[in-house]
Amino acid sequence: MVCELRLQYPLDILLGISKIARSSYYYHVKRSSVLNKHEGAKKEIKKIYDDHKGRYGYRRITLEMKNRGSIINHKTVLKIMDSLGLKSLIRSKKYVSYKSVRDEAAPNLFKQDFTAKKPYLKWATDVTEFKVKDRKVYLSPIIELFNGEIISYNLSETPTFQQVSDMLEDAFKTLKGGEKLTLHSDQGWQYRMARYKQMLSEKG
Repeated sequence: MVCELRLQYPLDILLGISKIARSSYYYHVKRSSVLNKHEGAKKEIKKIYDDHKGRYGYRRITLEMKNRGSIINHKTVLKIMDSLGLKSLIRSKKYVSYKSVRDEAAPNLFKQDFTAKKPYLKWATDVTEFKVKDRKVYLSPIIELFNGEIISYNLSETPTFQQVSDMLEDAFKTLKGGEKLTLHSDQGWQYRMARYKQMLSEKG
């Protein structure tokens, strides 16, 4: 009511009648302006969430919005999803590879720079464990760091080298030859196996 009458009566009188603290009034005004600013984003986030049947969390929704031409910070997406009561129906956690593997790890060529200026320059991969209802599922994707595109992926109920091998073979099919590509992994046991290194070596 205060906002509606603000242009007709002095603010001090309106706050006195409604017994609202000045700080509380400005807090609600600021919050309202922020929500209105992202009104279009709220509708787009809700649509993406519904289109994917609640399987997308805020990171995937942020990436999908970027692919659709909407640039928005992932923290803002998370806040909007919280305000709408939207939560991913699939819980995920980083799969921890066996620590008993002692093969030599490859050098970290990325130096924490997970950006690329053009396609087929930097790829990244790891194995992520999802819990869908009472079942564990392992996702092994290869991500193009230029635009976040999923080059290939493999789903499995158990983390095996075959899963990673099949994913890698599918990714190789997208290459045209001559690419100077670097593939980053978390150095888990699958990526330290001789066969994995051989597959990469054969592609240069």
